[in-house]
Amino acid sequence: MRLSTNIIFQQQAQGISAAQSDWLATGLKLSSGKRVSKPSDDPIAASQAIAIQQNQRSQKRFGIAQQFAQNTMGIEASSLSALSEDIQAALSEVIYGSTGTLNDDDRSSVAVKLEGIRNQILDIANTQDSDGRYIFAGYKTGTQPFIDGAQGVSYQGGTDPITQQVNAERSMILSHTGEQVFLSTCKNPKPEPDGSAGETDLFAILDQAITTLKTPIGDGDEEQQKGFQEAMNKANRGLTNSFNNILTLQSENGTQLAELDSLSNLNSDRDVMVQGQLSQLVDTDMTQTISDYQMKQTALQASYTVFTQMSKLSLFQLNK
Repeated sequence: MRLSTNIIFQQQAQGISAAQSDWLATGLKLSSGKRVSKPSDDPIAASQAIAIQQNQRSQKRFGIAQQFAQNTMGIEASSLSALSEDIQAALSEVIYGSTGTLNDDDRSSVAVKLEGIRNQILDIANTQDSDGRYIFAGYKTGTQPFIDGAQGVSYQGGTDPITQQVNAERSMILSHTGEQVFLSTCKNPKPEPDGSAGETDLFAILDQAITTLKTPIGDGDEEQQKGFQEAMNKANRGLTNSFNNILTLQSENGTQLAELDSLSNLNSDRDVMVQGQLSQLVDTDMTQTISDYQMKQTALQASYTVFTQMSKLSLFQLNK
């Protein structure tokens, strides 16, 4: 087979082009730090990298959800803590107000203190977050949940607590409704003497105790004294049941906050591990790539040298 000068020239040019492409591709890997910049570089690694990146985006969204959950539950935790202190203070006043040695003026003073506690609890019931959302209104976050009127305090909020998906398998209650916090009793309430569950409305319990303490009994007969004592005992039971209900909610809230902390730590550890896997798939081995770059540069320079020398020759010159 006879080779013409043109064929030899084309082969040398193609060789230079291929060597130059290899050199430039290696240089790109060196400058970008990425071994896989497009699927054709390594289809299997590229496919695995895409799956990992999709998982990272999903975990990032859950991370944002977890942060929002921590903030919201933190506000509820503070509110429940203040509420439990107020209920304990109310219990102390009710117990003191029930003392048989007090006169009408003394009991009236206790009632005034209870009114102050009641107002504090009403403020807690209408707590808002930094964005103005009512945390005890369920999904009606723009509606003030508790309204104080002539007939007492009424609830205007939603019936379902706000929940949030914090990872692929776990959903948490971020904030309970006003009904669950202020209008409910514990799982095993102290029953009334007749066996009934008794009053579950915290505001109604306080209002009744205040009214009872403000009602003069002076040197009333035994029946009046008995009625007063029964009313105060009922308030005591109601407040105790309400307090135990708050303790249950606090326990649930605290458990979830602890779980969120664990999830956050787990996510941080997972991020490090996944980033390492992703790096192994797509990042450049700098030592190997530098060596390849230098070798390909040498090969390209050799191709240039050979091409230059051969371009000075022709079949005619070879035959001289």
